[in-house]
Amino acid sequence: MAKKNGEFLKKLLATFAVEAEEHLAAIAAGLLELEKAPEGERRKSLIETVFREAHSLKGAARAVNLTAIEALCQQAESVFVAMKRGELAPSPPLFDVLHAAVAALKRLAVAGGAASDSGEQSVLDALGRRLEAASKAAPTAKADAGPPMAGPAATEGETAPAGETTEGRPDASPVQAVPPEQPVLADTVRISTAKLDALFRQTEELVSAKLATAARAAQLREFSRALAARRKARETVRSQALGIQTALENCAESGLQGKIRLNLGKLLEFVEQENSALASLESRLAAAAAAAEQDSRVLGKAVDGLLEDAKKVLMLPIASLLDVFPALVRELARDRGKEAQLAVEGADIEIDRRILEEMKDPLIHLVRNCVDHGIEPPAERTRRNKPPCGTIALAVSRTDAGKAAIVVSDDGAGFDTARLRQAAQKLDLISAEEASRLGVEESLALAFRSGVSTSPIVTDLSGRGLGLAIVQEKVERLGGTVFVESRAGAGTTVRLVLPLTLSAFRGVVVRVNERLFVLPATGVERVARVEKEEIKTVENRETIQLNGRALSLARLRSVLGLPARSAQAASPGPEPFVLLAAGGERIAFLVDEVVGEQEVLVRGLGKQLLRVPNVAGAAMLGTGTPAPILSVPDLMKSAVRAAAPARPAAIAEAAETAKRSILVVEDSITARALLQNILEAAGYQVKTAVDGIDALTTLKTGEFDLVVSDVQMPRMDGFDLTARIRADRKLAELPVVLVTALESREDRERGIDVGANAYIVKSSFDQSNLLAVIRKLL
Repeated sequence: MAKKNGEFLKKLLATFAVEAEEHLAAIAAGLLELEKAPEGERRKSLIETVFREAHSLKGAARAVNLTAIEALCQQAESVFVAMKRGELAPSPPLFDVLHAAVAALKRLAVAGGAASDSGEQSVLDALGRRLEAASKAAPTAKADAGPPMAGPAATEGETAPAGETTEGRPDASPVQAVPPEQPVLADTVRISTAKLDALFRQTEELVSAKLATAARAAQLREFSRALAARRKARETVRSQALGIQTALENCAESGLQGKIRLNLGKLLEFVEQENSALASLESRLAAAAAAAEQDSRVLGKAVDGLLEDAKKVLMLPIASLLDVFPALVRELARDRGKEAQLAVEGADIEIDRRILEEMKDPLIHLVRNCVDHGIEPPAERTRRNKPPCGTIALAVSRTDAGKAAIVVSDDGAGFDTARLRQAAQKLDLISAEEASRLGVEESLALAFRSGVSTSPIVTDLSGRGLGLAIVQEKVERLGGTVFVESRAGAGTTVRLVLPLTLSAFRGVVVRVNERLFVLPATGVERVARVEKEEIKTVENRETIQLNGRALSLARLRSVLGLPARSAQAASPGPEPFVLLAAGGERIAFLVDEVVGEQEVLVRGLGKQLLRVPNVAGAAMLGTGTPAPILSVPDLMKSAVRAAAPARPAAIAEAAETAKRSILVVEDSITARALLQNILEAAGYQVKTAVDGIDALTTLKTGEFDLVVSDVQMPRMDGFDLTARIRADRKLAELPVVLVTALESREDRERGIDVGANAYIVKSSFDQSNLLAVIRKLL
């Protein structure tokens, strides 16, 4: 019995988590709109909405005995009651505490309704006190009961009827009652995504059956054609035998001719019987082929319809992903001392839930970049004749090709292409000569290279040069493309083009070294043949001419690392190639054979092979043969790397790391020992100092490649130490990384002002982040 109760409670809590997510999303959206200061009835309606949502969430939490959530909802509800009565005026500090309450409630709902540790409980207690203080700031707002009671028989959520007094004050405005929820027959049901995924996978399996039946029908048609050809051949033999028989009958009779005529008659009789049997077999085979083709069409239509309906089940409006973005923009902008608003268009466009899950982090990266790198501070925007509040636009639409286009843009400063080229040169990605030849588009493409960043300092939010590289990788793994446009002083636009669903797609099947590979048809621009003598070599790279333009040529065999064909195996005559296009680049790949285009079903490679170079997945062809699906963007990059001249490496990374010396400045013995162990385990030579004065003395007596310092220390803090380092001509170029518990915007800005190269907050400290920052700076 206890086990059943436990299982029931577990299901009940899961249901509550879903309901809580809906209520909190509605509250967050309402608060964001209230911040825009609407007037009149709209303002009243919004306050009423957030009040009702908080009230409903409180009741749901009480039903599953989640007292922490219930208490916090009660305190927030008291604030909303005061706002409804007009006793509490909305203000930025008030909205800050309400947004913090929503964030805390989200964490509690995910964590099962209880604080994860004492630190979290302290945060909740402080938040409750802030809400209580806000509600008590109103002259008559109550901090514990929410809406006033209507007489002794009133229950929670009820109020005095219109015209009666409230809380003994004739002039008090009555608070509208929260009507009890009426049970209705819903037209939707909740079902776990795991069950939907399992159902969809089984539906996708039917695509293999559809492809297999189509292949069998094709085989039967081929057999029927072959049988018809044999029948024609037999008819020819029969005609020739009849001609011989006629010739013999016209000749003089002899014993030998009689025997020949007798045997020839028997042969003709056998041929007649064979022709009759063959005709019957051919008729039956033709009927079977026609029936198989009809069955294939019926099954194909049924599978396509079922798959389409199953896809719709997994399709969600992108609004389900974007609901958190307005609050994210608000929080990031306030943290950076900026003003920004998010405008969303096309939020009702539906996209495969699996794609939405994969795109959440890339979109967050792009929005963060807009706030951190794009939107300028209000004073700077005013100086540039822009409104103080910047605008970030996120627009979603369908393309003519049946894909989804997600456009993220801002009206900020735009990319500084000169700094992009300088950052790429510093990482040895391009030479000075190459940088001088790059145009605007080529320079913008550098922003997607790993490690390239124009940020003057590395923080917990930006500066590592990984955000856009991750965005591009994620989008390309989903079979999409990324385009970027930017104008200095006018803003940046990033356009993502993605498939609406992940399932079967059209693929071009090619053969290389007797192996089959699938290229997504969306990445194949053209299939053609080229004569061997038309292949030219320019600067040690093979090229061909197509429509008067020179195109780079790569051999798919070499790019995939397959063995070269022998001279005897090489086919005479023109060689087939496929022209691939991605990211504005076009490269032709030589193959042994282009088998054809067909529908293929995508299959994952499993967690063990999550990231295989040049391979996006696997496909089961209609013949039952498995074939790798090649990644077009990966192939393009591999071909470029294979053709590029090798850049000499200066020194091996391990040997280079072993020579690097780092000074750790930290007054806490525990933190100092932790940092020293992390850095020494990574191969660095480490010395320590207990404060800024000790660090300056150590720097003058030894040579160091980098300083890692705390900020709050006795005698001399990290800010003053950094300023002293920058003021010293011998130490001015020494990289400084500040690792501190100070996370306010003012502290980060002070770190930038004194010349720190990186600013890492201890609350989000991760040793891999620290090591990545150090490698970047060294």
